Amino acid sequence: MTTEPAPVSAPSQDDRTPAGTKYADAARAHLWGHFTRQSTYEPTSAGGAGGNVPIIVRGDGAHIFDDRGRKYIDGLAGLFTVQVGHGRRELAEAAAKQAEQLAYFPLWSYATPPAIELAERLSAQAPGDLNRVFFTTGGGEAVESAWKLAKQYFKLTGKPGKHKVISRAVAYHGTPQGALSITGIPFAKAPFEPLVPGAFKVPNTNIYRADESLRDDPKHFGRWAADRIAEAIEFEGPETVAAVFLEPVQNSGGCFPPPPGYFDRVREICDEYDVLLVSDEVICAFGRIGSMFASTDFGYEPDIITCAKGLTSGYSPLGAMIATDRLFEPFQGGDTVFAHGYTFGGHPVSAAVAMANLDIFDREHLNDHVKHEAPNFRATLEKLLDLPIVGDVRGEGFFYGIELVKDKETRETFDDDEAERLLHDFVSPALWEAGIYCRADDRGDPVIQLSPPLIIGQTEFDDIEQRLRGVLTEAWKRL
Repeated sequence: MTTEPAPVSAPSQDDRTPAGTKYADAARAHLWGHFTRQSTYEPTSAGGAGGNVPIIVRGDGAHIFDDRGRKYIDGLAGLFTVQVGHGRRELAEAAAKQAEQLAYFPLWSYATPPAIELAERLSAQAPGDLNRVFFTTGGGEAVESAWKLAKQYFKLTGKPGKHKVISRAVAYHGTPQGALSITGIPFAKAPFEPLVPGAFKVPNTNIYRADESLRDDPKHFGRWAADRIAEAIEFEGPETVAAVFLEPVQNSGGCFPPPPGYFDRVREICDEYDVLLVSDEVICAFGRIGSMFASTDFGYEPDIITCAKGLTSGYSPLGAMIATDRLFEPFQGGDTVFAHGYTFGGHPVSAAVAMANLDIFDREHLNDHVKHEAPNFRATLEKLLDLPIVGDVRGEGFFYGIELVKDKETRETFDDDEAERLLHDFVSPALWEAGIYCRADDRGDPVIQLSPPLIIGQTEFDDIEQRLRGVLTEAWKRL
């Protein structure tokens, strides 16, 4: 399947950088891609594949356009980020207006009106008494901040031994050294070890891969998974465990939603052992599941929320750690300081963009839109279950994973070599050729992930399903 030419002017392959270099050549020579196999773009004489880095030049609504003038549906919202869609002029104008007035000032013992306004707005929207907002520039920094806060809080309240954290297998929580320790993906951690000590893993909520005795009873499975957290706390010693870090819907591994009763039980466990519950909502917040914060969707009140991405819809970098009044209390008196911060945390331009972004949410009722359309999105994607290669379709809101299998009856998955050939050699390039940008992920069992802008509806759902169907049908033929 090929895509239609973009009905707009776009840079051609011959366009050059100010230094006179073709963009493809300059990218190959100087740009170090994030999480990128650089060999894909190295010249064949150097042992690489010799391909060109895809260059994205424009976005409009739910679509992106490359430097060849081709149009793609953005099935991943950039990186789980562009909630309100591409090309929102008012967000660019909000940034320009703020930059003209005050382009930058730090929050180190000072404040700016945009940061104050945004902190107030987030506090009003967060559940319970999460009223204290510590700004970062991204999600990994927010997770890092949360672990540091948990450690210092317990030192200040007479429990200095509480420093360890519990998180889930295959979960991704960021790339800073602390956040990477909390991450449960072994191959992502191995090149950087030794990491920060004190991070321990428990089973995730992938019921599709659960023991057969647990698969048919989601509530029983949820209780089983939550109780593994209590077991880990007991094993490590409650006097040493500071926090549990959980995503409302786990991203890595392919969108694992929480079983019924899971978070109710986790909250009970955390209260019983005086352990902080951190809801890592870097992906799930700001309408991705439905509400502004996904903890609201699943009915639990965490002690800390970490968030980023959809806060500005990606139009400017910004993240936040939102904490309860209880956690802030030890810092209110005397000379106590949370000795932590970032040069660009709470940047006034980013905060102004976030306010304008949340205005769009309110004006266009995006949260209600997601809640209304989520069942239709699920139903459309579940049509793919008639394909022999599709084993499971799972997720919530506008956040889904499609697991690929060798055998639907036995749920047999692919070995490493097979997954390499399936995902990297065929599915990923075929999806791009078919005009859809999404993620083919092998950090657990092979999955395709979808997290489109929140503005789409049935027309785009059908478009996504048809493009996926064509690629997956061909993938099965090639097995």
